[in-house]
Amino acid sequence: MSFIDRHNDTVANKRHIELSTAYGSVARLARYTSDRQSTACASKRRSLESVTGMLDRIGCGFLVLNRERKVVEWNIAAQSTFERQGETAGTAPELTAALRRLVANVPTNFLPGSLSWVVIRTTDDRPVILNEGGVIAPDGTSIVALLDRETRSSANPQTLQKMFGLTSAETQLAMRLAQGDAPLEIARSWHLSRTTIRSQLASLFAKTETKRQGELVALLGRISVLP
Repeated sequence: MSFIDRHNDTVANKRHIELSTAYGSVARLARYTSDRQSTACASKRRSLESVTGMLDRIGCGFLVLNRERKVVEWNIAAQSTFERQGETAGTAPELTAALRRLVANVPTNFLPGSLSWVVIRTTDDRPVILNEGGVIAPDGTSIVALLDRETRSSANPQTLQKMFGLTSAETQLAMRLAQGDAPLEIARSWHLSRTTIRSQLASLFAKTETKRQGELVALLGRISVLP
């Protein structure tokens, strides 16, 4: 009888060990899967923030849409773009409705994970929409970038000064040129002589190693993406 009891105890302990091992393996697998999912979600979120951050720096409006194609995130530039179109755009539902009206007559499909560029030509004209594939946004979401051709992006003044050693006056001149203002127009608005503006412009060319105004403006446009 005692032999049978010891045998049963041995079997029971073995089963207990096997079950514990099995439960441990399942728990480790669950933790591993959870960690992988968390890492993937964090990576996708960083990818989303990288794209929206870039759009914000270059002065583009952006909207982040969820699975139902409703706006869940946006920036000030997006609000301003819609307001210039005569829309009310202070809340997520208002932005969702404004976007739907904007693209009502344009064949488009905002695919999950994609980036769509909506190029707004004029107030009375229909927009042009370009779709970019690839995994850009987290699953179920998409990004809509609004490019208003009437709006120009500007470089960070502090960044310009640090990169090229510009004076305050030279920096302000560079910012005005980047906005499309002509040197003579700037001279009149600042009540400065043509000679003064031309002297500052020559200094800008020398410090940025550019030779023409168009080349300088193109350089300023590329720098506008920097923080």
